[in-house]
Amino acid sequence: MKKALLLYSSIDGHTRTICKRIAGELGIDTHISSISDAPENIDTFEIIVIGASIRYGKYREEVFNFIETNKALLESKNNAFFSVNVVARKAGKDTPDTNPYVIKFLDRISWKPKLVDVFAGQIDYPRYGVFDKYAIKLILWITGGPTNTSETYDFTDWARVMSFANKLDEL
Repeated sequence: MKKALLLYSSIDGHTRTICKRIAGELGIDTHISSISDAPENIDTFEIIVIGASIRYGKYREEVFNFIETNKALLESKNNAFFSVNVVARKAGKDTPDTNPYVIKFLDRISWKPKLVDVFAGQIDYPRYGVFDKYAIKLILWITGGPTNTSETYDFTDWARVMSFANKLDEL
């Protein structure tokens, strides 16, 4: 039976939640792990997916390090990458070809994923510490987003996530 490995880099856990939804949709044996705790037997998986979120305009360095270390293995497998960022909530910035973070990411790495997508993330103001809460509020105020710090906003298009999962099944 085919096996898939879903690796995530997440600050607040939303990318992990997306991985869980993808795993629930896949009709194969699926393992989910943070990229920092990736299993040593990654070569035993037929499909490897990396999901990474953005915070203050950047992916975590662990994503780049993992890809650099495992590029040859990734390229030998069916593979995919997805980005999670709140910028993707806006029309015109919601595809891999138009999302500035995905474009910069793909330009920076030498790995070319077979499948790429971008999902709008979540703003969970009540969960943030003081600095993050007000820094993110300022960013969203500037970009026309929600600023009520007592609320959580999930911008994720879950149908799009399911469509991505179905495309993984077809790899």
